[in-house]
Amino acid sequence: MKSSSETVVRSPDSDRVLVIMAKAPRQGEVKTRLASSLSPVAAAAFYCCLLDDTLALARSLGDVEVAIMCPDSDVNELAHLAGKDAIVVAQKGEGLAAGLTSVFAHFAEDHQGRVIAFNSDSPHLPRSVLEDAFESLAAHDVVVGPTHDGGYYLVGAKAFHRTLFARDGMSTSSALQRLLSRARALELSVGLTAPFYDIDVVDDLTRLTEELRLEPTRAPRTAVWLKEWELVAAQLRTGRGEL
Repeated sequence: MKSSSETVVRSPDSDRVLVIMAKAPRQGEVKTRLASSLSPVAAAAFYCCLLDDTLALARSLGDVEVAIMCPDSDVNELAHLAGKDAIVVAQKGEGLAAGLTSVFAHFAEDHQGRVIAFNSDSPHLPRSVLEDAFESLAAHDVVVGPTHDGGYYLVGAKAFHRTLFARDGMSTSSALQRLLSRARALELSVGLTAPFYDIDVVDDLTRLTEELRLEPTRAPRTAVWLKEWELVAAQLRTGRGEL
């Protein structure tokens, strides 16, 4: 396990750091907006699969340092789940804004690399999107991956900008515009990657299920879980099973 006070050691052949924003998959604390479709037990199991496949996606890039940024209380559990696939760093402060600020304070303060943070429920992202984001950072100060609901699934920078993230509006439909406004105020150039969706609400879950039914290798553990969940859900509808 790596504490937040340790020095970041990067591959001598790479200046790229990929940080997954994550929480421990505890019942009632993850994917709560899917409560109409998933019980707390199922939501935690689903999140664990998403995180596992997201880690695999991150490691598939090669030539990149992979890390997890999480609340301090989640470090031990996530270090156990990640094993040797990623270092785990405790954020300073609470909430997403504090987590993102911690990412760049920890990994980009020395101005020695390109750092990208993205969501833990992102195994459906094509690897090319992450590669494009790193390429964009070669020409811009900041890179952002917009979501269709007005937020963002990815943000990257080459340096630490203390006021880039603010507590206001981090989980609202104006989150992207607020971030872009702060970047403009700091006179930072911004590159955008292709828009994608988060796995937040039932429609997102349905979309992901359909995509992975056609292409399960994109997120194999999640695809298997969703297939089994669909079978159980079908049994529940006919009164022959329980979730």
